[in-house]
Amino acid sequence: MAVQTVAGKSTSTSAENPQETPFGPAAALSCRECGTRYPLTPVFACLECFGPLEVAYDLPVGDPEGLRARIEAGPANIWRYAPLLPVPADVTQKQNLNPGWTKLVKADNLARELGVTGGLYVKDDSGNPTHSFKDRVVAIALEAARTFGLTTLSCSSTGNLAGAVGAAAARAGFRSCVFIPHDLEEGKVVMAAVYGGELVAIEGSYDDVNRFCSELIGDPIGEGWGFVNVNLRPYYGEGSKTLAYEIAEQLGWRLPDNLVIPIASGSQLTKIDKGLQELIKLGLVEDKPYKIFGAQAEGCSPVSAAFKAGHDVVRPVKRDTIAKSLAIGNPADGPYVLDIARRTGGAVEDVNDEQVVDAIKLLARTEGIFAETAGGVTVGVLKKLIETGQLDPAAETVVFNTGDGLKTLDAVSPTTGPTATIRPTVAAFREAGLA
Repeated sequence: MAVQTVAGKSTSTSAENPQETPFGPAAALSCRECGTRYPLTPVFACLECFGPLEVAYDLPVGDPEGLRARIEAGPANIWRYAPLLPVPADVTQKQNLNPGWTKLVKADNLARELGVTGGLYVKDDSGNPTHSFKDRVVAIALEAARTFGLTTLSCSSTGNLAGAVGAAAARAGFRSCVFIPHDLEEGKVVMAAVYGGELVAIEGSYDDVNRFCSELIGDPIGEGWGFVNVNLRPYYGEGSKTLAYEIAEQLGWRLPDNLVIPIASGSQLTKIDKGLQELIKLGLVEDKPYKIFGAQAEGCSPVSAAFKAGHDVVRPVKRDTIAKSLAIGNPADGPYVLDIARRTGGAVEDVNDEQVVDAIKLLARTEGIFAETAGGVTVGVLKKLIETGQLDPAAETVVFNTGDGLKTLDAVSPTTGPTATIRPTVAAFREAGLA
């Protein structure tokens, strides 16, 4: 049998001979607010209540050992989880960047620095093809775009997504046209442009860019365009579930006690929780409590502010932080992040720019991982959560690094450089006090 995984809309269907579809086990789109269902099409908002849509599944249950074996026999990328994703069974035969299966680093040195005794891991997604977790979500969105016969891949982006879309489009033979705020880090601008697609800088913040893209979708110009984080958003978001799947598998098919996850739009955090819940329902892991902690930069922390104030509504803010990849002042999934943090007994916390830089250096110094500013936010928040007693250091914890520090050199370059500049002699080395 197969069981629907959307709350309030549970149905059962036979899964012994599942019908092959371009969307695999996906059954419909379902509104996260009212539960209204829609066909699997490139739409993202409910016509009844304007709530966001997400993918609902008929997932195979009843044979966890068989499913686990099937996953373990799969490729060393996200397509090992194709039976749980809205993609066709032959997805591995298509032109794609094949992201995922990144390292889960046991961070014993960092654990000692922070006083963590229960085990600490860093899920390091900088190892993806364009060096951020965005390759995961774009890979799923690309397959949806292919199925719908779209010809152009697009997005609004704070940087990492623009590069991921440009690379995936180039690989798959799509045209790409992506939109970014005008003041992004140079590394991210160059990486987004190098793939040969069109890169358009918009005067304004990410929220301004996002509004522009929403308008473009309704214009004839946007016909045939797949905006991965707008009209393809329900499919795109499912890529983040693979982080949950990988962590559980890499831990020996079990769940950690705590997860510290960065918040931009909040979609990554909500989909990781969705993935964990699916693993439990499928019997792939033992059902146990876990806590999810959200991490934001103080200069753009509307979700953290709402959590601390006990509010259910997230009030938009203007961004002012070096963590530009997280600088979304009006996060679409903010209210759902609040629900998950409270439901699991976690929290949402923030750190200032100085703490972000210190955390980047701490992670690099202890584990040899050079994180971008978003990774500095999560490590900085982990440190703060421990110091304030919000996170139990005796519990097993996974903290996320979602991108490569080479993309955000400006954050650390003012305070990072040569220990000394000397003449090429041993005497000069001694005189510098380095012998």
